[in-house]
Amino acid sequence: MELEQTIAEIVEKHLPDDSHFIVEVKVNQVGYKTVLGILIDADQGVNIDTCAKVSREVSEEIEAKELIPTAYTIEVSSPGVGYPLSSRRQYAKNEGRNLQVVLESGESVEGRLKEVGQTGIVLVVKQKEKGKKATETEIALAFNQIKKSTVLVSFK
Repeated sequence: MELEQTIAEIVEKHLPDDSHFIVEVKVNQVGYKTVLGILIDADQGVNIDTCAKVSREVSEEIEAKELIPTAYTIEVSSPGVGYPLSSRRQYAKNEGRNLQVVLESGESVEGRLKEVGQTGIVLVVKQKEKGKKATETEIALAFNQIKKSTVLVSFK
């Protein structure tokens, strides 16, 4: 079994509850040291104490199973604001927020995430025409049409 998959299974066991989920597990070799990058998220957000607890428990299990024979660093965190959404669950967590969506075609669309379905999302996009008031249009996008989606931060 691949090391990343094995570590993902270990992380899954040490998440506090069902509201927490794995976003990404990466194993990189940096010089002589292995770096484990683990991103976790939760429906209501992740705090630093949860990251620290998961880091300790995952490290203990890796050491007990002797999965990494050399020196390693483990970094457990939550995805930052600019980190692309990568799962249906992350989209659902961000319903009502504004997204910038880059499509596989290269086109970019900005709008408010109205709905998340099994196969895609619905964005409410404002369209402005000269001399007229802006109108809102709903656009349905399938997940396979989306190359990258990021949450737009508003400071209003």
